[in-house]
Amino acid sequence: MSKTGNAFDLKLFKRLLSYTKPYRLTFFFVGFTAILISGLAILRPYLTKVTINESILYKDQEDLLFYVVMMMVVLIFEVLAQFSFVFYSNWLGQEVIRDIRVKLFDHMLQFKKQYFDNTPVGRLVTRAVSDIETIASIFSEGLFMIASDLLKMLVVLGFMFYQNWRFTLLVLIILPFILYATRVFQKKMKIAFEEVRTQVSNLNSFVQERITGMKILQLFNREKVEYEKFKEINEKHKKAWVKTVWYNSIFFPIAEMSSSIAIGLVAWYGGLRVIAGQEATVGDIVMFIYLIELLFRPLRQIADKFNTLQMGMVAANRVFGILDTDAKIQNGGKKIAHDFRGDIQFENVVFSYIEGEEVLKNISFEVKSGETIAIVGATGAGKSTIINLLSRFYEIDSGVIKIDGTDINEFTLESLRSEIAVVLQDVFLFADSILQNITLNHPEITEAQVVAAAKEIGVHDFINSLPNQYQYNVKERGAMLSSGQRQLISFLRAYVSNPSILVLDEATSSVDSYSEHLIQQATNKITEGRTSIVIAHRLATIKQADKILVMDAGKIVEMGNHQELLQIENGYYRNLYEVQFMQEESQV
Repeated sequence: MSKTGNAFDLKLFKRLLSYTKPYRLTFFFVGFTAILISGLAILRPYLTKVTINESILYKDQEDLLFYVVMMMVVLIFEVLAQFSFVFYSNWLGQEVIRDIRVKLFDHMLQFKKQYFDNTPVGRLVTRAVSDIETIASIFSEGLFMIASDLLKMLVVLGFMFYQNWRFTLLVLIILPFILYATRVFQKKMKIAFEEVRTQVSNLNSFVQERITGMKILQLFNREKVEYEKFKEINEKHKKAWVKTVWYNSIFFPIAEMSSSIAIGLVAWYGGLRVIAGQEATVGDIVMFIYLIELLFRPLRQIADKFNTLQMGMVAANRVFGILDTDAKIQNGGKKIAHDFRGDIQFENVVFSYIEGEEVLKNISFEVKSGETIAIVGATGAGKSTIINLLSRFYEIDSGVIKIDGTDINEFTLESLRSEIAVVLQDVFLFADSILQNITLNHPEITEAQVVAAAKEIGVHDFINSLPNQYQYNVKERGAMLSSGQRQLISFLRAYVSNPSILVLDEATSSVDSYSEHLIQQATNKITEGRTSIVIAHRLATIKQADKILVMDAGKIVEMGNHQELLQIENGYYRNLYEVQFMQEESQV
C-alpha cells in the first residue's frame, strides 16, 4: 500500500503494469510511437530555422516552397503518430481496467457476508466503477504521456545544446526553478488527491444509502436533517477539490512565467549577438523560441499528467486494497455435495459476529432426514444466525456442523450451497423479469419448469394476473410487487432449485390474508418430503413441525414437539404460546 505524501509508489506501479502483459505488443507499439513523436518534435523548429535563414532572408521562393512542403510532410507524420499514440494508449487502458474490474467483482463475490455487513455498499461501488475508470487514465493520459513528454524534453534539450550551447545555458538557468516547483507540486497533489478520493467515497456511500432508504426518511420526516448532513459532506468534498485547484492555480502561472523569462533571455542575448554579427542568426532565435516552448510545455503537461497519474495511483491503491482483502470463506473442501439425505447435526457450535461477543453458545441439535424443525424465540436470540451458518455465509468459532455425517467444511462451497435453498424474510429481487428472478439465469432451469413449479405451489395464477406474466419486470428491489408477492417469488425460486435441504424464514407480519394463505400453501408444498429448518412465525407451522427449538440469548432453552413443550410448567415456549399464539388459534 502506498503511503500518503509519497510522490510515487514504484511497487504499486509495477503491480499495475503486470496487467499489461497480455497486451505486450500494444504496450511496445505505444512506446515506439512515443519515441517517434519525440524525434519528429525537433524537425519543425529546425526546418523553421532553415526556412528563415536560407529562403526568407535570401528571398528564394523555390526553397521556401520546398521547406514549407517538408514541414507539411513532417506535420502529417506527427499527426499519424499522435493518433496512433492516443488511440492505442486509451485502448490499452480500457483492456487493463476491464481485466481488473472482472477480477475485482469476482473477488467480491467470494467475500464473507460479514465483510458486506461492515463495508458500505457505496464505497464498494466507488471502487468497482469510478476508481477503476480513474485507473484507465494512467495509461491514456498518465504513464505514456509522461514518458513521451520526458523523452521529448531530453531530445529537445540535446538538440538545443547541439545547435547553440550558449542559448541553452540561458534556458538552463531557469529550468531548476521550474523542476523544483514541479516536484513540490507533485507531492502536494498526491496528498490532495487522497483526500478527494476519500470524500468521493463518503459522498457516494451517503447518497446511495439515503436514496435506498428514502421511504424511511420521508416517513419519519427526516428530510431537513439529512439535507443538512448532505451539505456538510458535500462541503468537505468541495474543499478537497478546491485544494487541488489551489495548487494548480499556483503552479501553472509559475510554469508559464518561467517559460516567458527563458524566451526573453534568449531573445535579448540572441538579439545582441545578431546585431554584433557573432555566430547567431534570426533563424536561431526563432528556432530557440520554438524549442523553449517544446521544452517547457511538456514540463507543464508532465505536472498536469502527473496529477492524472497520482489520481490513478490513488485509485489503484484503493482497488488493490480490496483485492488484497482476505475476507473469503475458506473453500478447501474436496467433496462434492450431491442429493443429501438431509441429516443435520450442530455439535457444540459457538459463533460470534464480533470477537468476544458470542451470539450462539454451544448450540447442539439434530435434524433427521425429511424432518421439519421449527425455531422460535425473541428477536436477537440467534435464529437467523443458524440459517447463515448452515450455508457457510459465516465461519463458526468452534464446534462442528455436519450434513449426512460429514463436516460441511469438507464440501466444496459451490456444491454445498447448491443443495441448500434459503428463503429469507427480507426478499431481494433484481430489476428484471419474474422469470429471471426465479431462475437467476440458471441455464438448466427452463420456463416450462418454472411454470410447472408455480402451479404446484399455487402461485401460477398470481403471476398470470400480472402484465406480461412471467416476463413482468419487477423493477429495482421488486418495487412493483407487494411484500407478500415478493415472498411468493422467493418461495418459487427456492422450489425450482430442487434443494435437498430447505431453510426458511416464513415471516408474514406485513402481508395480507390472501398472500398469507398462498405462503402457507407454498410452505407446505416445498417442505414436503425434504429436511427443513424454519424460523417459524405462524402457529400452523409450529404445530406441524416434527421438532421445535426454543432459543433465548444464543442458547437452546427448550426442545421438543408442540405438545411436549406445552407440558413444561412456566416453560419459555408455553409462555410464548399463551401470549402470542393462543389469540391466533382462537381466530382460526
